[in-house]
Amino acid sequence: MDKTRKTSRKEQILQALATMLETSPGARITTSKLAKEVGVSEAALYRHFPSKAKMFEGLIEFIEETIFSRINLIVNEEQTAIRRCEKILSMLLAFAEKNPGITRILTGDALAGETARLRNRVIQLFDRLETQLKQIIREAEVREGLRTNLTLTGGANLLLAAAEGRISQYVRSEFKRPPTEFWSDQWPLLASAVFKSE
Repeated sequence: MDKTRKTSRKEQILQALATMLETSPGARITTSKLAKEVGVSEAALYRHFPSKAKMFEGLIEFIEETIFSRINLIVNEEQTAIRRCEKILSMLLAFAEKNPGITRILTGDALAGETARLRNRVIQLFDRLETQLKQIIREAEVREGLRTNLTLTGGANLLLAAAEGRISQYVRSEFKRPPTEFWSDQWPLLASAVFKSE
């Protein structure tokens, strides 16, 4: 029972941090402000997380687990590479839209002044996403005879760069321009730029 209480307090701290990232764009989040938001002492925060960096790591782990578990579902459910790429990028944009505070971590905005280790984790997350797209396209070349207008690496990079750009606009607009806005009209043009038509 004690472990359940600790787990829920950890989640409460992470949710409060995500909320503060959303409601205070540009503001530096201190542990004293976070403790006040959660309704505990700073000492209580440090019982659950040894540092603020560990709190950010907790949010990055949530991002990784959520995104990559959904990617696995998409890869298992969708049969074609174009559909897989579309669903993965749409899911990434929808995730950002539903989690504005956490999206500031994805763009690095919330990590200014924090340890380089956190920024490297986010870089690795995006590298992993690009690798996943490359793998989908590579497999489709063999299975579907799918061809691209760019190199495999260039195509995967363009797809991810388009999604990253939409996410950056969302953060820069202080969450007023949803990343999914215009996406359904933009995707067919993006897909035709990357993939050769039959």
